[in-house]
Amino acid sequence: MMGSGAMDTAMARAQAILADDPDEVAAKERQAQVEETGSRIIEVLRTVYDPEIPVNIYELGLIYKVDVEDDDRVVVEMTLTSPHCPVAETLPGEIEQKVASVEGVSGCEVKVVWDPPWNPSMMTEEAQLELGMIY
Repeated sequence: MMGSGAMDTAMARAQAILADDPDEVAAKERQAQVEETGSRIIEVLRTVYDPEIPVNIYELGLIYKVDVEDDDRVVVEMTLTSPHCPVAETLPGEIEQKVASVEGVSGCEVKVVWDPPWNPSMMTEEAQLELGMIY
């Protein structure tokens, strides 16, 4: 039979084994925070429109990637419907401002990329329906 001190030691060891690893807890909390920030960023991106198309840039499939960095800076990779898009000069700046204003974001950089080239099949089903273009 174990003495009281041995039982306390065994119980402490068992609790330590069963306890959540502080690094895992911190990683899960950070993941939840990034997911929440990502949701807010997507909400903001859905308020930005290409002036020639009555669908927001997110539903158009122009946003290729949104990364929330460790310092809460956001890097957005996006494309345009065409290199000659009339808002090519202003749209990235508008997106940077709007994303940077999202709670939990410390800044934003927008990178315009051309690979892969955008095509209408990249739109969400909702955008395709709205524009009468089913792929």
